[in-house]
Amino acid sequence: MKQTTIRKHIQNLVTAAMLMAVGIVLPFFTGQIPQIGNMLLPMHIPVIVCGLICGWQYGGIVGFILPLLRYTLFGTPPMPNGIAMAFELAAYGAIAGFVYQHSKWQCIVSLYRSLIIAMIGGRLVWGIVRVAMLGLIGNAFSWQMFMAGAFLNAVPGIVLQLAIIPAIMVALNRTGLVRFRKGHKMTGCEQTEI
Repeated sequence: MKQTTIRKHIQNLVTAAMLMAVGIVLPFFTGQIPQIGNMLLPMHIPVIVCGLICGWQYGGIVGFILPLLRYTLFGTPPMPNGIAMAFELAAYGAIAGFVYQHSKWQCIVSLYRSLIIAMIGGRLVWGIVRVAMLGLIGNAFSWQMFMAGAFLNAVPGIVLQLAIIPAIMVALNRTGLVRFRKGHKMTGCEQTEI
């Protein structure tokens, strides 16, 4: 029992480190153009996948460290946006992992439920941190700024995440690397996978 627990922790550490490396490299594919990066949200994908595969603790830690490490290495995302992004990504990884781990069945339906809840929660955390940060320097963070930054400008990234992350998880399930957990009775989750 103890050996399998240690083995699982090591496997999660290695997977989290690999996904952090993917999160560092993936933004280079947006051509280092901030407008495209802000729309496609390339660092969000490995953080959410980390939360789903490794658990909420790993997803939260990778999400918080990734933008700060990327800023240290390459100067992007620019500060103070990177600080808000660290809290946002930590929320994405932690919420997606927590909701998915505590789902009765781990399937496509619970995967989308986890993604949507994490996207809403992460954007709310981002908004709260931005309000606090701008409040400290005496600027206001309006509802229009929140809606534009959290939703309107991020629509391409949201669509990309809703398409790619389930595809990754289904591929991992089919290869046997990460299995969906199913109940004994035929449920809506199992019916969607047949």
